[in-house]
Amino acid sequence: MMAPQFVAPYRKSDKNDHNDAEAICEAFGRPNMRFVPIKTEEQQTVLMVHRVRSLMVGERTSLVNQIRGLLSEFGIVLPQGRCHVRSQLPGILEDAENELPVVAREVFANQYERLCDLDRKIGEYDKRIEALAQADENAKRLMTLEGVGPITATALIATVGDVRTFKNSRQFSAWLGLVTRQGSTVGRARHGRITKRGDVYLRTLLIHGARAVMRYLMNKDVQKGKWVKAVRARRGFNKAAVALAAKHARILWAMLAKGSEYRPTLA
Repeated sequence: MMAPQFVAPYRKSDKNDHNDAEAICEAFGRPNMRFVPIKTEEQQTVLMVHRVRSLMVGERTSLVNQIRGLLSEFGIVLPQGRCHVRSQLPGILEDAENELPVVAREVFANQYERLCDLDRKIGEYDKRIEALAQADENAKRLMTLEGVGPITATALIATVGDVRTFKNSRQFSAWLGLVTRQGSTVGRARHGRITKRGDVYLRTLLIHGARAVMRYLMNKDVQKGKWVKAVRARRGFNKAAVALAAKHARILWAMLAKGSEYRPTLA
């Protein structure tokens, strides 16, 4: 399989079946063409679990924001965060002195039940992903790296498949969109923001994991902690998190491509 954006430049005229077929044949014969491996049923199944869970997480976030917004219209302001809504909403519904209309109380009660149901379903999917990770030896090895849990490990293995399709760890990091965009010309190297190419979900997981690791390492006198502090001092927290995510991507590639264990002293 070939990515459509790599085939389009070889189409000479308007898009139709004949021109598309001609462009595919032309692109297929190019020595530097990149091909996309076909995913197995097992990979598709794991990714399906991730997509359904991700959809429910987004729905839960939207629901929490809606509840907070509607409460604020009645003069009740809750702090940001799902835990505050989950813990304080029952008390608000039982408080007879806040002058909430009866219909509003019923609507908020239904929204609260929906929120609890989403929490329960997401928890079930978390357990399912945990079981998938524990059944995969590669996933268990990847989880020895800080910031990589069952969700990231199973998503990476299911998305990438055989990491040896990438020549090296740098190419893998670039595929994830964790490298800077280049605009070099006349011998001048110009680097901008990260390219954000590749799988958005996987890149997001790696960056979120890197942020969590940064908070943990800031007070640790270890080699990686010193590196994180130095990058953060130069570039700020967010750029340091992306840099750490790129570093983790390279480590994960090496662990999968070479079948090696994670060695913190070399990180």
